[in-house]
Amino acid sequence: MKTIIIYAHPYNKSFNHAILQHEVQRLVGADISYQVIDLYDENFNATFTERGLQLFSTGGSDDPQVREYQAMIKSADNLEFIFPIWWNDLPGMVKGFLDKVFTLHFAYEDASKGIKGLLTNITSANVITTSKSPTWYLKYFTGNAIGNAFIKGTLKQVGITNVNWKNFGNIKKSTETQQEKFLKHL
Repeated sequence: MKTIIIYAHPYNKSFNHAILQHEVQRLVGADISYQVIDLYDENFNATFTERGLQLFSTGGSDDPQVREYQAMIKSADNLEFIFPIWWNDLPGMVKGFLDKVFTLHFAYEDASKGIKGLLTNITSANVITTSKSPTWYLKYFTGNAIGNAFIKGTLKQVGITNVNWKNFGNIKKSTETQQEKFLKHL
């Protein structure tokens, strides 16, 4: 079993970073092979170049990190996404990762009724997020972008169907005890 963690937060003293450290320790303790894709630390460029966008329609890329990340994902059984929810949605860095890495012939093929997902090697995925808003507010009053567009839309379309989402809401009002409790239940 192998896990790839896709981590997106620019500040290494954030609670998101504490989540990352916790998950790495958990995987090491369970003797599970893992790799971390730290999008900020690796200076991932989440935007397309003109040439990159031209290649997109054929499943190509002019970004060497894209092929590296695709090879990592193809070698994995499990994905973990760790990121903050900004403006009720994925941060631009994560969206750009999906746009550039989940390409034609890698993550999906065109089909007569939409697309056919190719990432069926991924047997499970965990999405761990933090937000200023309470989780219920994100789910019921802002359109549930994580649950609907990201999990039921993007991940499901590329063949990842067993997805668990845990959000630590009200991050600004949280206590250290609440944060520790959240980490214990991951």
